[in-house]
Amino acid sequence: MSVQIVSDSSTGSAAREFDDDAEFADGAEFADVADVMARFADAGYLADERLATTVFLQHRLGKPILLEGPAGVGKTQLAKTLAEVTGRELLRLQCYEGQDETTALYEWDYGKQLLYTQVLREKIAQVVADAPTLSEAVDRIGAEESVFFSERFLAPRPLLEAVRSPKPVVLLIDEVDRADEALEAVLLELLAEYQVSVPEIGTFVANHPPMIVLTSNNTRDLSAALKRRCLHLSLDYPDAARELEIIRSKDTGLADTLAMKLVEIVRGLRELDLRKAPSISEAIDWARTLAVLGADELDAQILAQTANVVVKYDRDLARAIDALPKLVDPNAEVPDSLHSHGHDHGHSHSHGDHSHTHDDPGPAQPAGDRGKARRAAMDEPGRHGQDYYGSPGAKSDAGTRSISPGQGSRSFAPRSGARKRPF
Repeated sequence: MSVQIVSDSSTGSAAREFDDDAEFADGAEFADVADVMARFADAGYLADERLATTVFLQHRLGKPILLEGPAGVGKTQLAKTLAEVTGRELLRLQCYEGQDETTALYEWDYGKQLLYTQVLREKIAQVVADAPTLSEAVDRIGAEESVFFSERFLAPRPLLEAVRSPKPVVLLIDEVDRADEALEAVLLELLAEYQVSVPEIGTFVANHPPMIVLTSNNTRDLSAALKRRCLHLSLDYPDAARELEIIRSKDTGLADTLAMKLVEIVRGLRELDLRKAPSISEAIDWARTLAVLGADELDAQILAQTANVVVKYDRDLARAIDALPKLVDPNAEVPDSLHSHGHDHGHSHSHGDHSHTHDDPGPAQPAGDRGKARRAAMDEPGRHGQDYYGSPGAKSDAGTRSISPGQGSRSFAPRSGARKRPF
């Protein structure tokens, strides 16, 4: 392999070429789409025909692949498997918000540059020591090779490393949608021409283009310029038969009949209004969890106890647990033990007057005949008149006493010597 550095006209540096005597094969080529499917299956990745066709075209056309879809459908794993079946090294750029070219392309080794500056300061005096004029001293300095911004002080990052690698590689640019749009602009040159430009040195061009896989979880729309340079493929959750086949291929240890039922339950959970739907990898983890626990049947109880393997948010977990009995058996009644325990069970508590609407027998009464008689009296009907309860109709003297007008006047009459409250 040879990597050519084309000079940047702004630097005035001569073009330089670095040749490697060793030749590296691009890995075993894919014969056809069926070959892609077979070799991926041998590596434990079950690719459908549409995905295998895209990989085959990438290999033959030399174009990057952009995979978009929800998290956990096998986008990242495809790049890892591609590296495995082609015998290439995998280089990975994990994208994040605020990322810039210094973490994606390259940066300068400032520590080494500082040491070079100290050496240069000592040697410069020797170079111009016998120069008769200032002009000649400047000419002598200009004739010296400038290595301050040279390849020896260049610290490559994944994008530049993929171009400079002495052997063919697979470059995974993971979750590109998390990065800012500025990083997309940095990627365009690499995706279109498999080259990286360093203004201080020149342009690095690889003779063996890396196989590039970009992934996106659709958190934002990517630019049309980036999509135009890639073979685009949208991945979604597979159908039930393929998902069952994937779980079987992972040797989870779960019985086949239970795995079939588990796939139905996972697909039912995905239809709920969850913040994050269970992914394929999480379904595999759930199958392994149930196998480790020795589950010989899938009932709502054991599924509720292990639902946190596939559901990652509290609100989602509460909804999933409530839905599990119906997913296991559509005719099942939800037992109280599976309900989430919060303050929204429908119990009405009035803390102001300490009254409870649920049937609470209240605190235990003292034992003995006196206590029994008191409780019996409290339960005796007609103990209070109807007006005691606020009901209209005839008045009863039971439990009430009449108040004369004079007694009422005395109760509300102003007392002598009482202070009047100012208004």
